[in-house]
Amino acid sequence: MYDTSVDRRALLGGAGLLAAGLTFSATRVWAQPAFASDPFTLGVAAGDPAPDGFVIWTRLAPQPLEPNGGMPMAAVPVRWEVAEDDGFRAIARSGQAFAPPELAHSVHVEVGGLKPARRYWYRFRTGSDAVSLTGTAMTAPAAGALPEKLRIAVAGCQFYQPGYFTAYRHLSQEPDLDLVFHYGDYIYEGNGNGDGTPVRRHIGEECQSLDDYRRRYAQYKLDPDLIAAHAAVAFAMSFDDHEVDNNWAGDHDQDGTPPAQFVLRRVAAMQAWYEHMPVRAAQAPRHGAVHMYRRLDYGQLLRMHVMDTRSYRDPILCGQGGENGCNTKDDPTRTMLGRAQEAWLADGLGSTARWNLIAQQVLVMPFDVRPDGTTESVFPQDTWNGYRGARRRLVKTVVDRKLTNVVIATGDAHQHAVGNVPADDRTPDGPAVASEFMATSISSGGDGGPRKRRQQDMLRHNPNLLLLNNQRGYQVHDISAERWDTDVKFIEKVSVRNAPLKILARFSVDPKQPGPQSA
Repeated sequence: MYDTSVDRRALLGGAGLLAAGLTFSATRVWAQPAFASDPFTLGVAAGDPAPDGFVIWTRLAPQPLEPNGGMPMAAVPVRWEVAEDDGFRAIARSGQAFAPPELAHSVHVEVGGLKPARRYWYRFRTGSDAVSLTGTAMTAPAAGALPEKLRIAVAGCQFYQPGYFTAYRHLSQEPDLDLVFHYGDYIYEGNGNGDGTPVRRHIGEECQSLDDYRRRYAQYKLDPDLIAAHAAVAFAMSFDDHEVDNNWAGDHDQDGTPPAQFVLRRVAAMQAWYEHMPVRAAQAPRHGAVHMYRRLDYGQLLRMHVMDTRSYRDPILCGQGGENGCNTKDDPTRTMLGRAQEAWLADGLGSTARWNLIAQQVLVMPFDVRPDGTTESVFPQDTWNGYRGARRRLVKTVVDRKLTNVVIATGDAHQHAVGNVPADDRTPDGPAVASEFMATSISSGGDGGPRKRRQQDMLRHNPNLLLLNNQRGYQVHDISAERWDTDVKFIEKVSVRNAPLKILARFSVDPKQPGPQSA
């Protein structure tokens, strides 16, 4: 049944892991696999486009909710194909990778040698007759090119229990998408649900171990709407808190768990994240950590800075979430990004691209959530509002570089919000230095609703906001050299399947004048 003739270097090279410096013990190889059921139950995905290619991903799991996904503890050869047409008549690239048990039989292939700015189709095969569904992805434009347009969607916060992933079905049908930025909360680690009776339920208790996280990812990836979205367009993946634990920050969780103990949970969570994401070997875990922040360039039109606002930040200020493991004083030297990432972002903002997109997780602009009728401001501490010194350093970088072309994509808060990042956070109605678009959740928060009176109260206390809405959906950004256009989209219910998609509002941004305008 097993063949040991494939050496470890061939195994790791095929999986794209030699570059990551990962090592495994000698692994048995199931040279001629035969599956009683479909091993590609979790679909396929592509990610991180470059001018010459992208990553393609799958995971073999014929019984995805069973231990090891129903797979033996042996590596499995997987053939892959990338074609210029959906019928695979013109094969552009092909090869063989190995799905190792150490990575839950996942496959990450970094495809190169493709042409810039064009669509390709891809698929996987294993055994004698098992074939995956077909995925498609666009390569990025050539480095010096100025494409006429670029279309990017932003989505995230997909809690399984409160509702269906209907928004992903609509997203899979969006025409001409180049990329989806996923801001995080791909899974939810716990079972708590403050949104009423669950529409559907997690399997198992709160995630703690690697096996727990693997099963949770498998349950989410079985969702047909999520499968459709991944097959339709490449994703740029990041993570937020629920991939590990609610409101975690650096070495600390919100419950005051000793850092040496919490890191064990974080290591398991980060390995499972890598195993299930279409990311490069550069994002593979090393010494228990993932280097997630990176850049994607779309010629001279857009530089996209994919940020990590969890791994390097100082503990959250006391007063929100757990009272343990938190800071009691807002020292201006506190960091959201860590010093190295701050410097990396500042350097990258010096590019000559027409637009800078800071793709990150939590709200940057001032956001006062006080109840109406009170005079004292209340700021959510898990956002940049709890790291005011870090926000001021970011604003200073933008101002010092005389940038007017910075757009920030955000998630986490389960609301659509559109507004300005002001030059001075003490005067939110003052001059803007950047535009911020916060995309609502796919399903987290349940059905929600317009809640117009509460939203009006919030807008009154936040003059830098143009829109606030508590419904589910995503956003689509149409980008050209002269203009940035955003459609804010929503569905009325996630508690029922197949709810229609609607456009809530449209905004535009001028690259020479920061701040969104109603379109």
